[in-house]
Amino acid sequence: MHKTGNHQNWLSLHIWTKGCSMNQELTEEEKDALKHVAIKLETFEKHRGNLIPILQMVQNNLSYLPSEALKIVAQHLGILESEVYGVATFYNQFRFHPPGKYPIKVCLGTACHVRAGDIILENFERKLEIPEGQTTPDRKFSIERVACVGCCALAPVAIIDETVHGHMAPSKVEGLILRIKLQEEMEEREKKKNEPGQS
Repeated sequence: MHKTGNHQNWLSLHIWTKGCSMNQELTEEEKDALKHVAIKLETFEKHRGNLIPILQMVQNNLSYLPSEALKIVAQHLGILESEVYGVATFYNQFRFHPPGKYPIKVCLGTACHVRAGDIILENFERKLEIPEGQTTPDRKFSIERVACVGCCALAPVAIIDETVHGHMAPSKVEGLILRIKLQEEMEEREKKKNEPGQS
């Protein structure tokens, strides 16, 4: 499935020129994975026809396409980074932000849409201060709009870290986020309490 239209292509280029520098810094784990990607790239012949399989390989290794990876791919194929990004943004399968520890998927299938699924999505965006398709700077939350998740009887639906929340309402959004943050804090306190040398 892919995106079409001149507006989408313009928007993608705008995000590329303005948003690439906003890419979060790679973790140590991702830096190691990127080295592995660079080695695996050598198994692909250097022609443009391999761009999609290469991007799929990169995303399989890193879970998303950071700008550093796009740079390596462009160098390998001898093309511009903007060309690589332009192709990647054409397909819905590719993502440009790391998935959050707690990925949030808001269903906007027909049943959810007519029951104000878009308002629920907006509330998540507002509370987390990120647009859909992006990840919070601490990498705790990411937001994604999805088509039907097969729970139409529970519409509207949001899925957080694989847990389905049915009959969602805009007023429930803040409570769900707060519950996760409190759970995180409790786990962190418990972890510190069990560290050697702690009483």
